[in-house]
Amino acid sequence: MAEAHQARVQAVVEEMVQSLERNHIRKMQARMFKCSAHCCDRSTDSMTQVHQCIDKCHAPLAKAQGLVTNELEKFQDRLARCTMHCNDKAKDLFDSGAKEPAVRSLMERCVGSCVDDHMNLIPSMTRRIQENLDSISQ
Repeated sequence: MAEAHQARVQAVVEEMVQSLERNHIRKMQARMFKCSAHCCDRSTDSMTQVHQCIDKCHAPLAKAQGLVTNELEKFQDRLARCTMHCNDKAKDLFDSGAKEPAVRSLMERCVGSCVDDHMNLIPSMTRRIQENLDSISQ
């Protein structure tokens, strides 16, 4: 993918991830640490019970991190498939005898279209992630 297009997608995705981290993940981390501290305060529990308690405290955050990672991987895979389609179109055009400037132009337009289409998916992806994060039991 052209560097300018890649930088554009990366900046928007990074902003989305930072927003999710600020508004959701940090709160979950705080709850996890407080919960874990309470587990350690239970002086009558065995070491195994304390570890099980701590593991239970960590579960919602681990689920949240997996959810965000999965959504980002799906987004990246879709964008990669779109750009591979552009590569195929460019190769087909080149194989049909087109000159390099025409192939480059097609590739630039096609990748630009992929990026635009996928940038438009980010708000709905963000909402879906937020809703899923909100539904994770604490």
